[in-house]
Amino acid sequence: MREKIIAASIELFEQNGFSETSIQDIVDALGVTKGTFYYYFKSKEELLMDIHLRYIEGLLREQQRIINDGRRSVREKLYAIVYMLIHNVERQGRQARIFFREMKHLNEEHLQKVKEKRDLFRYQLQALIEDGMKSGELRRDLSPSIAALTVLGAANWSYHWFRPDGGLTDAEVAKQMITILIDGMGPAS
Repeated sequence: MREKIIAASIELFEQNGFSETSIQDIVDALGVTKGTFYYYFKSKEELLMDIHLRYIEGLLREQQRIINDGRRSVREKLYAIVYMLIHNVERQGRQARIFFREMKHLNEEHLQKVKEKRDLFRYQLQALIEDGMKSGELRRDLSPSIAALTVLGAANWSYHWFRPDGGLTDAEVAKQMITILIDGMGPAS
């Protein structure tokens, strides 16, 4: 039932927004009582935090798998991370949009938990970029922090504009993004 509550909430939050969705809306969509909701979640905000943590923890697991793949170059790992982020918009579009759009509704304690994981994702990406700079795959005259933020800004904003039924696939979009970003970070001529 917990998973059903989460799935129904994701759909309702995406359709109506977090503020405009009540616990009553959620239980009505499932045909259960408020008691059922409160058995699994203390509040609607706790449910929202759970949705956020599930999303970012899934991204962190996948990012770690990519980074630990010793057969890939830094460029290939960066492509895989950007592809993963864009593909996630296709695969988990509603959850992705809720993650970016509804974070403002988390209280300070819940927001801090999500920010810690989001920052970890950024720092791991930054460390990968630093490795690429050390190995000569990427330019050394750029700030690894700004490079990581640029990659994340480009990929994360795709939740707003990427449409799986558009002219390009998620893989093609990721390839073009990485080409633009990496060639800009590639060794200076």
